Amino acid sequence: QVQLEESGGGLVQAGGSLRLSCTISGRTGSIYAMGWFRQEPGKEREFVVASSWNAMNTNYADSVKGRFTISRDGTGNTWYLQMNSLKPEDTAVYYCGAGTLVGLAINARADAWGQGTLVTISS
Repeated sequence: QVQLEESGGGLVQAGGSLRLSCTISGRTGSIYAMGWFRQEPGKEREFVVASSWNAMNTNYADSVKGRFTISRDGTGNTWYLQMNSLKPEDTAVYYCGAGTLVGLAINARADAWGQGTLVTISS
């Protein structure tokens, strides 16, 4: 079983940057990909980015392409979402998810989710 925990959310002015972290614990051998999603109040969870476990294949939502970057540490136990040029419409609770690349990127489905971290961008 895998447990995920996000951190790094906060309040940032538009145009600023923020880096989110996702720490993984448990059995990581069954994880093929990691992803980040976000959810605004009253809306469905939205795909942001997914990456293969070795970080060689990535898939970004058009809304964040060129501004957000997914990365990992050497062990793969911590994943990051570097967010630059933030906009008020990026305000949401951000979740990391673990699963398969197709599941995350196409079906927005993960085998495990974190509890989320709130990102608020002020105008």
